[in-house]
Amino acid sequence: MLLRVALVLCALAGAARGDSRQPRSCADLRQFYSGNGFSLSGVPQAEISGEHLRVCPQGYTCCTSQMEENLSNLSSREFGEQVKESGRTLQASLNSQYKSFDGYFRELLNRSEASLQDSFQTGIFQELYSNLRHYYRGSNLNLEEALNEFWGVLLERLLRVFNSQFSFGEDYLECVSKQSETLRPFGETPRDFKLKVTRTFVAARSFVQGLVVAGEVVRKVSQVPLSVECVRALMKLTYCPLCRGVASAKPCSSYCRNVMKGCLANQADLDTEWRNLADTMLQVSDKLNRPYSMDAAVLSMPRRIAEAVLYMQDNLNTFNSKVFQACGTPSESSDPEETVKRSQNPAEEVGSSSGTRLEKLLSDVSRKLRDMMQYWVQLPGRLCVDREGKASDENKCWNGMAVDRYLPEVMGDGLASQINNPEVEIDITKPDMTIRQQIMQLKIMTNRLKNAINGNDVDFQDTSDDISGSGSGMCSEVQCARGPRIMVPSTNRPRNYPNQSENKKVVKGLGSRNAPCSALYLLLALVTALLRR
Repeated sequence: MLLRVALVLCALAGAARGDSRQPRSCADLRQFYSGNGFSLSGVPQAEISGEHLRVCPQGYTCCTSQMEENLSNLSSREFGEQVKESGRTLQASLNSQYKSFDGYFRELLNRSEASLQDSFQTGIFQELYSNLRHYYRGSNLNLEEALNEFWGVLLERLLRVFNSQFSFGEDYLECVSKQSETLRPFGETPRDFKLKVTRTFVAARSFVQGLVVAGEVVRKVSQVPLSVECVRALMKLTYCPLCRGVASAKPCSSYCRNVMKGCLANQADLDTEWRNLADTMLQVSDKLNRPYSMDAAVLSMPRRIAEAVLYMQDNLNTFNSKVFQACGTPSESSDPEETVKRSQNPAEEVGSSSGTRLEKLLSDVSRKLRDMMQYWVQLPGRLCVDREGKASDENKCWNGMAVDRYLPEVMGDGLASQINNPEVEIDITKPDMTIRQQIMQLKIMTNRLKNAINGNDVDFQDTSDDISGSGSGMCSEVQCARGPRIMVPSTNRPRNYPNQSENKKVVKGLGSRNAPCSALYLLLALVTALLRR
C-alpha cells in the first residue's frame, strides 16, 4: 500500500512539473504514428492538456483518447508477438531435437531389419518390426504380447521346417503351445530379448513423446490472451513516454521487469513442472546412452533371433522327443519338403556401434533440455532486454510517470508473488485455466517418463498420427488377419535341454559375440526357403 501511495505522489509531482512547462512539439510521435499505419488526422502538432487520458499521466501530452487506445492495442499486439516468437524459437529447437532423435532411431530399426531380410525373406520379421514401429510411434499396442506372439509364430514355422516329414494340424500346434512354456525351445533368448527390447522402446517412445508434449505446451501457453490490467500496464510501459514527449526515454530496468512478471505471472507457474519434465528427460537420455546402449539393443536383435533359431536346431531331437511324448507322434506329411541348400550369400553383418554418433546426438538434446529449464522464469527478463535503459541511466529512465528513478522492488516469479505488484493488478485467486491444464499435461508426461526409467511400459493414448504424420493403428488388415499362433512365454528362467558337448560349445560361443555372425546366417539359411512360405 505504501508503495502505491508513493507512486501516486510521484505521479502527481511529475504531472505538476509537466503542467508548468511550455508545450513541446509532437514531431516524434507524429512520425512514429504515421509509420505504423495510423492516420495523422486529429494528431496534435504540439502538446495539449492530458485530462482525457485514461492510462498515461495526465500532464501535457501529444496523444488524444483515440491515439491512446490505438497505441495501447499496438503495444498489446507487439507484446503478444514477442511472446509467440520466443515460443516459436523454443518450439523449433524442440522439433529439431525430435527430428534428429526420431530419424536416428528409425535408421537403427531399418538397419536391424535389413540384416534379417537379407537372409530371410519372410513376413515373420516384417511383422515384428512393423509392430515395433507402431509401438514407437505411440500406438496403443501391448509390446509384451507382440513380442511373445513373434516367438510363437517363429516356433510354429520352425517346427514345420525342422520336421518337414510330418504334418501338424491346429490341435497339435495348440498342444505344442502348452508344452513350450516348460520346454523352452529357444533357451533364454526370448526372455532376455524381451527385457532389452522393451526397456529400449519404452524409453525411446517416452523420450520423443516428451519432446512433442513440451513443444505443444509452449505453443498453447504462448497464445494465452492478455488480461485487461496487463494491456494497460504494457501501454504505460511502452508508449506513454511517446505521448508524454520523452520518446527517447527507456523504461527503468526494475519497472520493466515488474510489468513483465505481472503479465507473465501465470506462465511462470509452469516453472516447477517444466523443470521436472526436463530433468526426467535427461535421466531417460542417460538411460538410452548407458548402460544398455540404444544402438546395441536395436542392432543386436538379429543376432539374438539367430541364436534362438540355432539353439532350437541344436536341441531339436530332445525337443521333438518331449513334444511327441506329450502330444503324440504327428502324422507323416504326404508332400514332404525338399532339403534346402546352404545359402552362398549370407546377410551383411551388423557390427556393434561405437556409440559416438548416439552419444553426440543425446548430448545435443541434453544440452538443449538444460538450456530450456528456466525458460518461463527467464522470459520476463528476456523481453525487457531490448526495452530497458542502461544500468548507468537508472536516474534518467521512464518509471511509468516521468523520467526519474524507479523505487519499488522487483517482484518474485509466479502468480502468488504478484500480490503487491505496483504495475499490474492481479487477482491471485483466479489462475488462468489454460495454463493450469498445461501444468497437468507436464505432470502426466513426467510420470510416464519416470515409469520408462524404471522399465515399465507407458500407457499412451494412441498418438501415432500426431508424432509421425502417418496413418495410425496397430496393424493393417492383412497383418491382423492371422491364424493360430504358438505363444512362447519368456519371463521365467528357461530350462536347458541336454545336448552334445560340441553343441554346448557352439551355443556358448555364440552368446559371447556382440554382433551377428556370418556363420549363424549360413546355418540359418538352411531354413530360408521354408520360412518364406
